[in-house]
Amino acid sequence: MPAPIIGITSGRTLSKDQVVTISLSEKYTESIQRAGGIPVILPSTLDDSELFDLFERLDGFLLTGGGDIDPAIFNGTPHPNVYGIDHTRDFLEIELVRYATHNQIPFLGICRGMQVINVALGGTLFTDINAQLPDAERHDLYPNIPRNKIAHVVSIHKDSLLSNLAGVTKLSVNSLHHQALDAIPPILQPVAHSADDLVEAVELKDHAFGLGVQWHPEWLVESQANQAIFRGLVEAARDHK
Repeated sequence: MPAPIIGITSGRTLSKDQVVTISLSEKYTESIQRAGGIPVILPSTLDDSELFDLFERLDGFLLTGGGDIDPAIFNGTPHPNVYGIDHTRDFLEIELVRYATHNQIPFLGICRGMQVINVALGGTLFTDINAQLPDAERHDLYPNIPRNKIAHVVSIHKDSLLSNLAGVTKLSVNSLHHQALDAIPPILQPVAHSADDLVEAVELKDHAFGLGVQWHPEWLVESQANQAIFRGLVEAARDHK
């Protein structure tokens, strides 16, 4: 059977000479390839007809990390630390989550990607952890800190999809986010938490593979448990073909 094709969302950056560039860490494409899938980068500037035409040709989706979702979308509290808002990316990723949810397409969200899943399905976010949750531990270990630095341990619910993939209920992870899930819609099940009780992973109920994780497993290539998350996505996409 041909390898499943995984669509990967991307960001946009502006160079010093004002050229807009599609932006995506190679770690994401490498992780999909290592897991046996074929990565295809999705630009965020597709119009509606192009968007859904492309969605129909893919076997699974990976929503990547990046800048913040516009707080106006979920009636969030404005904060000066909110950065990197890209309305076209917000639109594409929210539509992608709703399409994949409705059509039972396997998908994985990483960091911002998990937050997009939550917002797309009716949830909200803390727009800055330090400001709104002063008792929380530090989760924004960036910049000038190695992206594979282990920040803390997450506790994973037994018998969840995530624990079945990773083979553990305790997992060491990195942490590169200043926002977090607040209200979570009933269609999502929180399945992992940090010691300060922030939600670190969610799963879509009654779906073959709808998973979001708050950390960045693509940087933890030495961790078999973290790499198993990508294998799970690719295998679910293979089954869906």
